[in-house]
Amino acid sequence: MKTELKWTGELAFAGSTPSGHEIKMDAAEDAGGRNSGARPTEFLLQSLAGCTGIDIIMILKKMRLEPLTFQMEIEGKRADEHPKRFTQYSIHYSLEGELPEDKVVRAIRLSKDTYCSVYHSLNAPITVSYSINGIKGQQKV
Repeated sequence: MKTELKWTGELAFAGSTPSGHEIKMDAAEDAGGRNSGARPTEFLLQSLAGCTGIDIIMILKKMRLEPLTFQMEIEGKRADEHPKRFTQYSIHYSLEGELPEDKVVRAIRLSKDTYCSVYHSLNAPITVSYSINGIKGQQKV
């Protein structure tokens, strides 16, 4: 896989993904940017959530289960000193629908342990939690 970003001035970059989607990145105004695009670190968090989310939906569909709704909250904690890398990630999966807890946990584990290439590309610990119909899950993921 290969992609390119082009500098568009100040601290902004634009590019397109190998699948043909355009992206824009920029720094915050207080860092010298113009806030004309998302931060690269925001893309990293979105990529991790999106990768596991796609896996979980695919796995649940193979189990003949489909959530009514599904959203994720992801938080990354960063080091205070440069390079200010992420030192920890937390993902909370919130699903609604007729979904047996053991099946949801299995889908999350399979994504985390086997399928998510973004997850396996990161070397910081990632903690995971989930809720089904607003009820926090009881099983360790």
